[in-house]
Amino acid sequence: MTASFLYSAVRTPFGRFGGALAKVRPDDLAATALRGVLDTVPALDPATIGDVIYGNANGAGEDNRNVARMAVLLAGLPTSVPGSTVNRLCGSSLDAAMTASRMVEAGDAEVVVAGGVESMSRAPWVLPKPERGYPAGDLNAVSTTLGWRLVNERMPKEWTASLGECNEQLADRYAISRQRQDEFAARSHRLAHAAWEAGFYDDLVIPVENTGLHKDEGVRADSSPETLAGLRPSFRPDGSITAGNASPLSDGAAALVIGSERAGSLIGSDPVARFAGRGVHALDPRDFGFAPVEAANVALARAGIDWSDVGAVELNEAFAVQSLACIEAWKIDHDIVNTKGGAIAIGHPLGVSGARVLGTLARRLASEGERWGVAAICIGVGQALAVVLENVTGTGECS
Repeated sequence: MTASFLYSAVRTPFGRFGGALAKVRPDDLAATALRGVLDTVPALDPATIGDVIYGNANGAGEDNRNVARMAVLLAGLPTSVPGSTVNRLCGSSLDAAMTASRMVEAGDAEVVVAGGVESMSRAPWVLPKPERGYPAGDLNAVSTTLGWRLVNERMPKEWTASLGECNEQLADRYAISRQRQDEFAARSHRLAHAAWEAGFYDDLVIPVENTGLHKDEGVRADSSPETLAGLRPSFRPDGSITAGNASPLSDGAAALVIGSERAGSLIGSDPVARFAGRGVHALDPRDFGFAPVEAANVALARAGIDWSDVGAVELNEAFAVQSLACIEAWKIDHDIVNTKGGAIAIGHPLGVSGARVLGTLARRLASEGERWGVAAICIGVGQALAVVLENVTGTGECS
């Protein structure tokens, strides 16, 4: 089997729920990211792309079920370029990238574009289909934006608790205080703002036409533990999780060019990182926030390294509490985690965040001169994914 490499990554700015990207259809967002990443590799003939794989956690509305194929058509690629959409909820786009890397390693394609898209602002309401044409009772419209909907009555109640309540339980179990969560959240905003000011995201983020949005809309430079401490708990009257120390509902898209080593001649550039290890893990649905711990450990074992080798970590910040729980379970230095900000500040459009953390990790490895990095993400209903990247830009001690 051949190795697989990441060649290029871009994403749109992430918009707030109901914010600057709320008028943009998800299929248009997907096409924007696809066209944007191909613009970074102008020598690549789009007709040579073996597949386009997008992650999408919704798919119930304008995503039109197979938003990857919609993106191919709307971006003006040849109709011979196929497209497939995968759904592993929050991990969808990381799953897409992992699938793309396996395709390359198996020799099924030389070049694959992976990515993800989500418009949480435009996620539709749904009605259960009645068993007969004119039911006597009322039907309730259910939002598809986030969380459980139309729950099977056979599902245990403790498994279908809200995402926030599940993480309140995690805070109790690991004794992670409200103060620590607020400090972590403020750090996310501070680092994201500093990264934007330093130009880290300039080549990684592409604008969306006719929106006026050029930076992540949710980053608040003035966020502090003191201001966050004034927010009310969101899930329990006496709880620790608030709108300030959890990731916000968001809109956005991302895309990655993944290929074999010999695909460099097709792409017209050198790769930036090698896919060195992949991991997936599942546990009790209510413990989903802790699932990245073992997913990352599996990925590291498959890469043949351990945590002492890792110089950069990108962990999706679904909640501050679960991020802290994972970091401390890994026994790693907090200072190598999310140094350019995380989802609490940047946003968490569900089907996009995996591609975001992977693209950010590759950029960090190159800019910081580190050899090994881990990208990990928790997934609702008790799952997680992780990828180990090896820097191959020559700026670190690479093989």
